[in-house]
Amino acid sequence: MKYTIASFALMALLFLAFPQNTDINLLANINLNRNKNLDPIFQFLTNISGYFSLGFSLVLISIGFKKKDNFLKLKGQFILGTLMITALISTTLKYSIHRARPFETYSYIEKLTSGGSPSFPSGHTSDVFALAAALSMVFPKWYIIAPAFLWAGIIGYSRMDLGVHYPSDVLLGALLGTSCAYMCSFLYKKKFARNGQ
Repeated sequence: MKYTIASFALMALLFLAFPQNTDINLLANINLNRNKNLDPIFQFLTNISGYFSLGFSLVLISIGFKKKDNFLKLKGQFILGTLMITALISTTLKYSIHRARPFETYSYIEKLTSGGSPSFPSGHTSDVFALAAALSMVFPKWYIIAPAFLWAGIIGYSRMDLGVHYPSDVLLGALLGTSCAYMCSFLYKKKFARNGQ
């Protein structure tokens, strides 16, 4: 739990310390110099990422019920709980900080996908990193962990490539999602210990 609190403190510090000029210059370099042939791929991946994260946890829970595998059900419930808490914290931060999207402030940034809510932090990025971190805890195998974090990294990059998030939004989204997974892991372990499991 202390690592989660430290992560949230680090997020706040990084956000306050990240110079706006550096943020927009990095974004402009990524967005304006992108490989436009990859636009449809990044648009598709970024659009399905939320459904994929939610669907993955629900599929695990369903398989657990079908096979009468309580352990698999718990894994799915842990991932789903992590995603829900991450989304709640991310949305609360978005509307508390209320940072404008980069394309709203800088007209030269090319917006290539949806992005209507406030910018900070990136909800897509926090979701996929929460999924990747939670997966790495319940299935601690390199062949699950590596693709999960690669997927999360691609989604985070796509949000900048498509012009809807600053690098600091993505970086803090990744830290938020990962931290929420560790926080939920701590809470789940406490719950099981209390119930004698």
